Amino acid sequence: MEKLAIVILNWNGEAMLRQYMPSVMRYSRDDATVYVADNGSTDGSMALLREHYPECKLIDLKKNWGFAEGYNKALEQIDAEYYLLLNSDIETTHHWLTPLVEFMDSHQQVAACQPKLLSVADRDLFEYAGACGGFLDRYGYPFCRGRIFETIERDDGQYDTNAPILWATGAALLVRARIYKEVGGLDPRFFAHNEEIDLCWRMRIMGYEVYCVPDSHVYHVGGGTLPKSNPMKTYLNFRNNLTMLYKCLPQKELRHVMRVRRLLDYVAAFQMLLLKGNIGDFRAVFRARRDFHRWRHDFDEDRRKIQQSRKVDIIKEQRPFSLLWQYYVKGRKTFSQLKA
Repeated sequence: MEKLAIVILNWNGEAMLRQYMPSVMRYSRDDATVYVADNGSTDGSMALLREHYPECKLIDLKKNWGFAEGYNKALEQIDAEYYLLLNSDIETTHHWLTPLVEFMDSHQQVAACQPKLLSVADRDLFEYAGACGGFLDRYGYPFCRGRIFETIERDDGQYDTNAPILWATGAALLVRARIYKEVGGLDPRFFAHNEEIDLCWRMRIMGYEVYCVPDSHVYHVGGGTLPKSNPMKTYLNFRNNLTMLYKCLPQKELRHVMRVRRLLDYVAAFQMLLLKGNIGDFRAVFRARRDFHRWRHDFDEDRRKIQQSRKVDIIKEQRPFSLLWQYYVKGRKTFSQLKA
């Protein structure tokens, strides 16, 4: 068994691999093996790796399985104590792995952790996709230490402490392999978006912990596959977020949260249309809600198993307030300003 498998999922990412693979190979530990799992790329990704990085192990998945199932199929083929799921658009730094691995080695109840995520474009800013660790509000809206909605904070060391979080970013996620398998891995039906939040929430429900370890930091491009304005991204985010809530919320909260979310989702859709003139995203929200209702009962057995596995009734990293109220009404734009 390997100690650590760094696994990069690739789909037509030749440019990103050419730019950021050197730092991954340069700063990997001696006990880490680097894998690239390819989702049926048609560019020169595999030729690049074979020519310049023969020490990197390649897993050919033959076709595009998406983020979630692509990783599941790749990890099935790797025997390691830890998996590190790493985006191809991550620039790693000297000594980035050691704080993560040492923290996991000394905290056996921790299932997963992440480094501090900073922006490639402005290295003094947190990066949107995970910043310094993720949380949820009562209605399923994700936010981070360092990022709430579109407000991204400058990194002044304000979050440089190890902290329990609800979810760790899928851009650089270190997870204990046996627990990944125990909870069933990433949900392949999500395809992409919210899948790491769903995974980490399930681990928290089972009593495991998730942490941010900011002694480790990396730089992330972000939005490399689908830009924020892409209607498909909007669709997947809304559909998958609703599905995650349906799976993971305790019964006493489910009905109320889903009623409120129905209202909030339609308000968001009309805001996209009337204030931003974005008819693509407007339609994507309606399609996401329609498709969620069409398939939600496919998750009834998942919900039953998740609730039966529940060892934690109140997860403090799912905050009991409305993030929309805090942000837009109270004007609290940073994590440290949020109040229950």
